[in-house]
Amino acid sequence: MASTAAAGYSLPQKALHWVMALLIFYNLLFTDGIEAWDEAMDAGTVTPEQVGAANIHAYVGIAVLVLAVLRLVLRLVQGAPQAPAEEPPLFQIAAKLAHGAFYVLFLAMPILGMAKYYGDVDVAGFLHAGPVKLLLWLLIAVHLLAIPVHRLLWKSNILGRMTTG
Repeated sequence: MASTAAAGYSLPQKALHWVMALLIFYNLLFTDGIEAWDEAMDAGTVTPEQVGAANIHAYVGIAVLVLAVLRLVLRLVQGAPQAPAEEPPLFQIAAKLAHGAFYVLFLAMPILGMAKYYGDVDVAGFLHAGPVKLLLWLLIAVHLLAIPVHRLLWKSNILGRMTTG
């Protein structure tokens, strides 16, 4: 396993990042199908269309889980780039914590969702649709806000590591 930092992210790492971003945003933004299924389950009147819509949400979540495991393996094997030298040490620590939190959430969100959908574990559904989802949104917001901070404050092209760099 790679113990040294990579010069940049590999093409597979970049592809996984963007595919996962699209899938995660899809599931975060389009929750009507799974919510309608959940309400229908509570009422005892689930239609095949509601099951189909809920399955889409579930399958996208399962895809995120599988891709997250693959992404984690690639990160362990190929490494990740060092933080830009211009970035203050406190922010480097915060970035490491944020990336670690992302990986935890990439695993936890689908597992909690599956526990609710396939196992009818209500507390898992509450966590999945409530505090864990909110934490994921907050982490995404901080992640996106870091781009202009790096560019404007520290003059580093952090976005280039996941695009052209």
